[in-house]
Amino acid sequence: MFYETLNTMAKWKQYELWVQMAEDKWEIVGQFPNAELPTAMAKARSNRTRLIEVQYDGSRLLGQELVLEIGTVREEEHK
Repeated sequence: MFYETLNTMAKWKQYELWVQMAEDKWEIVGQFPNAELPTAMAKARSNRTRLIEVQYDGSRLLGQELVLEIGTVREEEHK
């Protein structure tokens, strides 16, 4: 019975909001069931942000897709 339940788990997705903290450092802000709240949060941030849709089949990762990217890379002036 348990094995049958594992085989019939549904496909699902979540949205992850990431913020760039340094040139090579990204931190996750949170995981969300839909894109509405993280999109609003991304627009309110001053740092570069990315909203990523992550797809699963049960507990198996199927893929990731960049949904939204806001902000630009801050370039430092070198004199």
